[in-house]
Amino acid sequence: MIKITEKEFRQIADYIKANYGIQLKEEKMALVTGRLHGILTQHDFKSFTEYFEYILRDKTGEAAIELMNKITTNHTFFMREPEHFNYFRDKVLPYLSQEVRSRDLRVWSAGCSTGEEPYTLAMIIDEYFGADKRNWDTKILATDISLKALDAAKQGVYSKREIEPVPPLWKSSYFTPVDAETSAVSDKIKNEVIFRRFNLMNQSFAFKKKFHVIFCRNVMIYFNNDTKHELVGRFYDATEEGGYLFIGHAESLNREQTKYKFIMPAVYRKE
Repeated sequence: MIKITEKEFRQIADYIKANYGIQLKEEKMALVTGRLHGILTQHDFKSFTEYFEYILRDKTGEAAIELMNKITTNHTFFMREPEHFNYFRDKVLPYLSQEVRSRDLRVWSAGCSTGEEPYTLAMIIDEYFGADKRNWDTKILATDISLKALDAAKQGVYSKREIEPVPPLWKSSYFTPVDAETSAVSDKIKNEVIFRRFNLMNQSFAFKKKFHVIFCRNVMIYFNNDTKHELVGRFYDATEEGGYLFIGHAESLNREQTKYKFIMPAVYRKE
């Protein structure tokens, strides 16, 4: 296996930090080597320096996408941090169903990984509104930097183990068996989620409308404080008045710096 030098690691780590906000510490050198070795072998690169120069030369952006597909960890599961989903169902949706006169409910799952989070939100929304849902636009925007994760999310096929946390009624209502070991999210729910590749390090979020709810959970743990603060500022600008931001339980916002109001652990509101 081709070894990476400290200088080469720092070049790649600085590039990822500058372009994607993810901070790789030196203890990740072995992980980076293992995940990128296949690319070096495939392209017959003799060193990580050659590989890095290839990324910089590539004007299509495909080399950078391949790099991020290898580096990012897309670990998620259905019903992760269920307190958030309960609060979304019991507090957020009742409030928004009364306040959003346009009946255009805008929810963004930022860092959606392989789709479990946005599909869970879509199932909660479907169950909450019931027959009245036909009178609402409840499409969920789900974004991630990894095309590999997005491809899996669009497929919407999960193993028995992966859907084990899903309530039994949801399994029968929102999933269709593919074979003895896997099930697919129903088209009814799939059609409620729009998957897009999006880099959270974009300096402006050029969305036509602001969001009532933003979920960005367990993404900012990879960012340093300055990067996180800047991102949260962009989230705030993209949030409707009275809207909510959900982050991971392992994350927190500096209450002296953020404009969001703290509601409960990992839940904030724009007031």
